[in-house]
Amino acid sequence: MKLKDAIEGQEYIIQQIETDDNDLNAFLFSLGCYSGEAITIISHLKDSYVVAIKDARYNIDVQLADAIVV
Repeated sequence: MKLKDAIEGQEYIIQQIETDDNDLNAFLFSLGCYSGEAITIISHLKDSYVVAIKDARYNIDVQLADAIVV
């Protein structure tokens, strides 16, 4: 399941990142977003998601949420 289809408030484990863009991969890795890491959707706005990874919260867009498989 893609992160964009996940339910708010539930913790998920990232299974993989589906992208061929090395810059996008590096950016997600710098946020701590990689396979095996826990991620939680705090809220979903129109075109963005507020997610919690480790002890930080980030605002990501739909493209990033579509690349993350949980």
